[in-house]
Amino acid sequence: MPALPSSVIDPLWSQFKTLLPTINDDHPLGCHRQRVAERIVFDKLVARLVLGGAYTKHADDLVSATTLRTRRDEWITQDVFARLEQIALNAFDQVIDLDLTHLSVDGCCVKAPCGGDNTGPNPTDRGNSGQKRSVLVEGHGLPIGVVLAGANRHDSPLLRPTLERVSPFGFFLPETIRVDLDSGYDSYVTRDLLSEFGCGRKISPKGTYIEINHTRRWMIERTNSWHTRGFRLLQVVLDRVDRVQHAWASLANAVIVLKRLLQMSWTQYRWATRPVKRYDWR
Repeated sequence: MPALPSSVIDPLWSQFKTLLPTINDDHPLGCHRQRVAERIVFDKLVARLVLGGAYTKHADDLVSATTLRTRRDEWITQDVFARLEQIALNAFDQVIDLDLTHLSVDGCCVKAPCGGDNTGPNPTDRGNSGQKRSVLVEGHGLPIGVVLAGANRHDSPLLRPTLERVSPFGFFLPETIRVDLDSGYDSYVTRDLLSEFGCGRKISPKGTYIEINHTRRWMIERTNSWHTRGFRLLQVVLDRVDRVQHAWASLANAVIVLKRLLQMSWTQYRWATRPVKRYDWR
């Protein structure tokens, strides 16, 4: 059973393969081992992202764990994963329109038992090694920026680099932007930062309880749930290197954006083509 349905992984691969460089694998004597097909490696990496586990658990007679790591590093060096995420966001912006007038930011702590970059003692997990993802989402709940840090880092210092993650995508920002934050960001430092960026704000005050369904912050909570429940590798981080961790986050974001694009475009198509009932009132 594939890790993702064919309706998602097939268009994802169609775009992914256009980002790969052409490799000449012909040998004049024809006596070398043939290069493993890119599609096989891509399916295995997507399966590891969704199901988690070590590379050896996903290796078989078609591809080895060493080949999976080598091809992964090749694609990271060519910046394929980040470009795929940007293309997915641009496609959603052209078809549906990104809602950049309402942004939300929040942090999410996950386990990182292997340690490495962007890890630290998790205060919510008895000091075990963990990682924090500071995620920026737009009005539809799509992730448009992720910053990785140790689980012991506070959310507030990560707000600036998280908001700056929207600039590499080259989106046209609207004149009025409101950022929704929880009480962990309630400080004068946060207010000064948002004023510096020219953004409005809605911060839940400390010491008060506000149901999340009464605010727009439920969007970021849903996105964090998509990350941790839909992708086992983002729930338990096993890679130690920073660039590999960011590559997995970019691939997961591309899958989320593509799923929402397919869902919302199909909904709009159904509404546009629904039969109109006509009544004769005579």
